[in-house]
Amino acid sequence: MNARIRGVFDDAGVRGWLHAVALDDPDATVEVDADGIVPLASVYKLPLLAGFCRLVDLGELDPRQQLTLDPATKTAGPTGLSLFADPVTASLRDLALSMMTVSDNASADALLDLVGLRRLAGMLTDFGLQRTWVRRGTAGNLRDLQRRTGTSDPDAALAVLADNDRTDPAGVYEAANGSASTARDMTLLLRRLWAGELLSPEQTDFVKATMHRQIFLHRLASGFPHDGVRVAGKTGTFGALRHEVGVITLPGGSAYALAVFTLAARGDVRQPRVDTAIGQAARLAVDLLR
Repeated sequence: MNARIRGVFDDAGVRGWLHAVALDDPDATVEVDADGIVPLASVYKLPLLAGFCRLVDLGELDPRQQLTLDPATKTAGPTGLSLFADPVTASLRDLALSMMTVSDNASADALLDLVGLRRLAGMLTDFGLQRTWVRRGTAGNLRDLQRRTGTSDPDAALAVLADNDRTDPAGVYEAANGSASTARDMTLLLRRLWAGELLSPEQTDFVKATMHRQIFLHRLASGFPHDGVRVAGKTGTFGALRHEVGVITLPGGSAYALAVFTLAARGDVRQPRVDTAIGQAARLAVDLLR
C-alpha cells in the first residue's frame, strides 16, 4: 500500500510526506517519509490555534477581547480580513475562526503577535512536538521571500515562485528557514487535541468545531466525496508547497488523523492534480487502517 501512495505522489509530480493514524489505535499507522521536516506554509495556523486556546484556558487571553485590524498594517492575503479595505474590529476567537476556516493571513498574524513566538515555542514543546517550530507568520514569510527574490512587493515575489521558467531562490523551501514540522508531529497534535489531552473541554470543542468549518474541499476531502464522511482540516499553500492536515471521521464513527505534505515540481498557482493526489493518498491510507 505504501508503494501505491508513493505512486500517487509520483503521478502528480510531487515529493510527498504522509502520516496517518487511527485515533482509537495509535499503533495503527501508515507512513511515507513521516519524519521528514517540511515547511508548513499555512498549516502553522493549527499549532498557533492550539497555543491560543491553551492561553485562553490559562486565563492569559480573553477570547472575547476586541481587536481592530488596520488595513495599513495588516498582513496581505487572498482571503478573509486580509482583503478588507477598511478597519475591522473582531473578537480574538472570531479572528481564530477566520484564520482556520478561510486561512486568513491577517487574523493569523494578529493572533501570533498576541501569543508570541517564544511563548508558542514553549507550548509546542509541552504538547510533545519535538520537531515542530513556528519562527514567523505570513508577513514574515512574505518579507523573507521579497528579500530572496529581490522584489518590492509580495505579489511580485509570489509571481517569481509561480514562474516555471525561473529558478526558485535559494532557501525558499528549506525547512530551517521558516515554520516547519513533520507529518508525524502533526498527527500527534491532532490525536492529542481530539483526545482532549491538551485543552479544556470547551477549548477542545472550539478547535474541533472550527476545523470542521474549513471551507476548502479540494484536498483531503476530495478523497472522501460522501456526505456521511466528516473532514476537519487545515490546508497550507506556498509556492510549490501543497499540504493539508486533518481528521477524517467515517459514518460508523471511526476517525483517523492525517497529515499530507507535498512539494511539486512546478510552481503554478493552480495545481489541481496535486490537490487531488492529497485526497487520493489520504483515502488509500484510511482504507489500509480500516
